[in-house]
Amino acid sequence: MPVTAVLITVGAPAVGVVAAHAVQARDPLTRGTHSVRAVLTEDPPARIGVDAATAAGARARATVRWTAPDGSVRHGRVAVPAGARAGAHTTARLDRSGHLLRDAADPSRAQAEGVAVGMVAASSGALLLLGAARGALLLLDRRRDTQWERAWERVGPDWGGAPD
Repeated sequence: MPVTAVLITVGAPAVGVVAAHAVQARDPLTRGTHSVRAVLTEDPPARIGVDAATAAGARARATVRWTAPDGSVRHGRVAVPAGARAGAHTTARLDRSGHLLRDAADPSRAQAEGVAVGMVAASSGALLLLGAARGALLLLDRRRDTQWERAWERVGPDWGGAPD
């Protein structure tokens, strides 16, 4: 059991970190992108069945304006909170060449997904190691029981001193 404990303590977090980095590295929308501050130029369209005041996480597409590094003003459509109004500030994600990413992943969301995947991978690894250890103990117990029964078959008749 001490070996299993060491493997779980060291191995499970390592598996989690590797899985989290793999998820984050594979996300093309977070590599080579940067954020710019943008201003909404229009109210987002109302979404049917969604109350903008109480809809946590509800998003709608709206036109925004931002200034490029060369000083030119640019426009594009991005997902913004449903309750946002014209003139509000938001964040737009651009690629390396300054083009707006249509459905850009928020870096914090990508990090959260990486952490979640890492935790699931670490937990799964720990459960797998625990299951393997338990299975090994069951096999060893079965082997010991078989050996004990064979030894008892040899010694049993002579045990107890009962007359023949």
